[in-house]
Amino acid sequence: MMRKARTNESGFTLLELLVVMSIVAILMMIAVPRFTGAIRSAREAVLKEDLAVIRSAIDSYTMDKQKGPGTLEDLVTEGYLRAIPIDPMTQSNSTWSTEQADALHSLDQTDPGIDDVHSGSDEQGSDGQPYNSW
Repeated sequence: MMRKARTNESGFTLLELLVVMSIVAILMMIAVPRFTGAIRSAREAVLKEDLAVIRSAIDSYTMDKQKGPGTLEDLVTEGYLRAIPIDPMTQSNSTWSTEQADALHSLDQTDPGIDDVHSGSDEQGSDGQPYNSW
């Protein structure tokens, strides 16, 4: 009678639990690198878009005002940008690296100013180039 009671008990054996845990571990080993790669690709896409928007705003400011902006904040105060975007690589909007132009871009331009902008991150992109050279 004791033997019958034990055979009717339900539950998982240690072997079944180990098999399930190993399957979960294998799936995690596959999923985690893909997930981090997808996050990196998304950040790079956001960086490219932000750079294009800021550069377009710099060009518009320069053509309209006949001088380059002194700082990125000038683009916000003059209404060319709503806010300075957050650099997706450094998670800050104060780390953008700007290049000052020494030359004038048009005959009507009176003062040089910011000519280009780059990310403040020194990390390498998926193309092998550092983000601060994009």
